[in-house]
Amino acid sequence: MSTQSALLKVMSDAARKAARGLNRDFGELAELQVSRKGAADFVSAADLKAEQAIFESLSKARPGYSFLGEERGLIEGTDKTHTWIVDPLDGTTNFLHAIPHFAINIALQREGVVVAAVTYNPVSNDLFWAEKGKGAFVNDRRLRVAARQRLDESVLATGIPFLGHGQHARFLKELHQISQRVAGVRRFGAAALDLAWVAAGRMDGFWERDLNAWDLAAGVLLVTEAGGKVTTAEGGDDVLTAGSVCAANLDLHPLILERLRAAA
Repeated sequence: MSTQSALLKVMSDAARKAARGLNRDFGELAELQVSRKGAADFVSAADLKAEQAIFESLSKARPGYSFLGEERGLIEGTDKTHTWIVDPLDGTTNFLHAIPHFAINIALQREGVVVAAVTYNPVSNDLFWAEKGKGAFVNDRRLRVAARQRLDESVLATGIPFLGHGQHARFLKELHQISQRVAGVRRFGAAALDLAWVAAGRMDGFWERDLNAWDLAAGVLLVTEAGGKVTTAEGGDDVLTAGSVCAANLDLHPLILERLRAAA
């Protein structure tokens, strides 16, 4: 199955529609003399426009579905069994600094279970997508997580807490436990793409804390459908509500969890 279902096509079309505006704004931002207030306001407007475009597209295609977005919060629809979970611009700081690494995240949750996912990088035109039980893909190519079994051969991705967010001391302990046992640690600044890259085998694993459901929902399904394992950073199943994540293949996942627990 490298042909998208009608549902995935709806989601992909919504992402591409929002991407046109983001690409236009990104091109303008790259030319701006970036000022603190002006640039932040510019990105906020880009966020809102992208989410509005996605909301309109999804609402037209599936009227009645609930909608949980980073910008507008939860909008309850008449169909309580389905909820769109949307981040219109994951990697906002990258976008703000004209770094071409950000993504649009759209997931569909049915009766509490994520059943379809799209993560789209407008700059590279990489469209990652998955449907529960049907595999994960980038464009028309099937995805599989990397097959490495040893931490010392692996490269992991993470997120570093920044000003006003996260627990810096805990992160440094975790980094100490992991960095001295792996081939490398990378921090790219877009959790959605970190998870997509784990699904694609570009990264061997990923851990981060203090995330939101819209950061994680699509990527959790991508990694799972690519043959990987995703839990909270403590090993639990409630990833979307806990807001922490540990994702890797079946061999590396317990090894990463062991290091995170040792840092506690």
